Amino acid sequence: MEREKPRGGGSGEGCLVGVVRIPVKIVALIVVLPVRVVWDLLVAFGQAVQRHVLGPFSVYVLQPVLRGIGRVLTVLLKLVFVWPWAGLWRYVVRPVHEFLLAPVGRVLCAYLLRPLGEALSRVGRGGLRYVVAPLVKGVTWLVWALCMTLFVWPWVGLWRCVLAPVGRGLAWVGAVFCRYVLTPVGHGLAVIGSVVHRYLLRPVAVGAYAYVLVPLGQVLVWAWHVAGRIVRAVWRAVRLVGWVLVGRPVAQVYRHVLTPVGHVVREVWRTVRATVREVRADVRKVLFGGPGREPARSRARTLGSTTAAGKNAPAPEISLHEQKQG
Repeated sequence: MEREKPRGGGSGEGCLVGVVRIPVKIVALIVVLPVRVVWDLLVAFGQAVQRHVLGPFSVYVLQPVLRGIGRVLTVLLKLVFVWPWAGLWRYVVRPVHEFLLAPVGRVLCAYLLRPLGEALSRVGRGGLRYVVAPLVKGVTWLVWALCMTLFVWPWVGLWRCVLAPVGRGLAWVGAVFCRYVLTPVGHGLAVIGSVVHRYLLRPVAVGAYAYVLVPLGQVLVWAWHVAGRIVRAVWRAVRLVGWVLVGRPVAQVYRHVLTPVGHVVREVWRTVRATVREVRADVRKVLFGGPGREPARSRARTLGSTTAAGKNAPAPEISLHEQKQG
């Protein structure tokens, strides 16, 4: 059995790639290959059982049995819950109603209930017109007279003979008092108020605004600007201290520690992935013959995309940094 020629890009592999690739090949041969073979055998066995045993059994045995059971249950349910009540309605209830109850009801309605209703209606109309209506009118007049005597006429007399004259007298007194007392007093108070506002309150307000509020506002504006400059200086100092104590160390750690570690992890992962591909290709070549070829889902993918790079383009096993240096 001829061994597959090494690829052209494998001449630059380092010791780290070789150390990682050999254990990965051993693990793939011991663990991955048996598990994959067992899984394929189980899948093939399940498909065969489904195709040759369960499918015919379901089509030719299970479905006819279920259809027969369904028909038997349908007949039993109809026999117990549908047909007795349908027969009772068709052969007992409907004939009794059509040939016995309906004629008797029509006769009773035509010769007994309708004349009785008409007689009761005439008696009711006569009693309502000649007995109830006069009685209701008399009771209504008595109630109206009693209510007027108790609640209306006494208060009307009190208002007309007592309250109205007293109210008119009080209104005349109030008008005289307002005209000859309150109006002169109001005019005097208005004159006094205008004099006080013109010669006392207005000068005091103008002086307070000019010599107190304006200087105080200027002082507050100056204090606000000074406080803003102080806060700005403090913020610049805090930002500088934060950059010196936190930002710069974090940037240095990211640049000189995390970036090299990420490159090493990326190289190890690419090496493991390429080794697994080679092992799977060798196993396929041994089992099925012909050149080993990876399935489409395991081909290399281009950087920054989710589509395969190509049919015969394997993923590079060196970092972008080394490629740029090369």
